[in-house]
Amino acid sequence: MKRIASYRAPTSDDLARLKEQLGYTRPQMADLAGLGKGSQWSKYASPSANREISMHMHFYMAALLTLSAEQLEQVVITMGSQGADVQTGPLPAGPQRIVWQEAAYHDGDGNLESGDARNA
Repeated sequence: MKRIASYRAPTSDDLARLKEQLGYTRPQMADLAGLGKGSQWSKYASPSANREISMHMHFYMAALLTLSAEQLEQVVITMGSQGADVQTGPLPAGPQRIVWQEAAYHDGDGNLESGDARNA
């Protein structure tokens, strides 16, 4: 089994670029991140942002944008087998997943570097 051994949060500029790339509003980004309101998203993505996005929140967003419906269903089944009650729903309006044009790679220290993404 793999685990994430190291994580550096994206900058507020990185998150603003993702929002633009997806064509999402602040409320849509908040929904994608599992936050209650659009104003919560601004705490992570505005130029004066004073919070870093946690690895857990970032992983959740990335999973929703990357996993197929079938893969996400397997995660939901596993969560259910562990006692959770999980209901899935559609992503906010916009692309249904992100497809990476370049393969992700690890730098010399084993840190994941990302390639370019495009909407699918």
